[in-house]
Amino acid sequence: MRVGIVHDSPVPTLSSRQLMLAFMKRGVESPYIRISKLASIMDEYGIRVMYGSEFGEFIDALIIRSLGFITTLEQIFRRADVLKQLEFSGTLIINPIESMLKARDKYASIMTLKSVGIRVPPTAVVEDVFTAVEICRKWGDVVIKPMMGSMGYGSVRTSDPDMVFTIAKTWLTHGQPIYIQKYVPKPNRDIRVFVVGDNVLGGYYRYAPNGSWKTNIAQGARTERITKLSDEVIDMALKSVKVLKLHYAGVDIGESEEGFTLFEVNAAPQWSGFVSTTGINPCESIAEYVIKLLRS
Repeated sequence: MRVGIVHDSPVPTLSSRQLMLAFMKRGVESPYIRISKLASIMDEYGIRVMYGSEFGEFIDALIIRSLGFITTLEQIFRRADVLKQLEFSGTLIINPIESMLKARDKYASIMTLKSVGIRVPPTAVVEDVFTAVEICRKWGDVVIKPMMGSMGYGSVRTSDPDMVFTIAKTWLTHGQPIYIQKYVPKPNRDIRVFVVGDNVLGGYYRYAPNGSWKTNIAQGARTERITKLSDEVIDMALKSVKVLKLHYAGVDIGESEEGFTLFEVNAAPQWSGFVSTTGINPCESIAEYVIKLLRS
């Protein structure tokens, strides 16, 4: 049995090393694989995948930690195609590439979650400056985010239509659509829940630092373990992961006036904050889960 850990960093990242160790502890070979080095080849022998000098069924499962640094649409198509080819050939992909891309596309994932009745913030995606301004006037307090961002970087909260105009004009100049959400008031914190398979491993509060509205740990948020998650939070987290067809994920949920609101589902979550706050290492559960799937 071989379970590869996929990233594109020249040196394995901390999360990649932790996963490799979890599998090796269980007697499973776990090579580090750079996604840019995977190649899909069609020739007289059929359609095959190559990594280095190895052809064919060189791996039983892959855990995708990152699709790498993407600079063109062609790059993401190629990397998605080679992972699809591996899926077609019977390799277990965690998380499936189609599901991972949907989760990475904030609007597509929010739209999917809302369609099954999960409460999400009012959201719009536009390519017109004046439409963005009118949405701000209507909603009042809004957050403008990159459609494919992480750790809270690039997100701006404002109620000023002039600020929205300036941001929208700048982004559109660079070919970036404007992703806008109505700001959801919350008690200066949100909830991060970690899900593996059908199990919620645990959760913790992320408190925004003084003077900030962002609850991302990368932005200086303080964490606090939740000793017992409510049934509603557990159900919302499990449902969102199932609907997006993910095997594991980090789910961000806010406590709004209307009830719990789901902000985002991360298909390749970092877990250093989860480990330090809860004492639970999700790598162990992920390894057990993948091995169980391979043996079933």
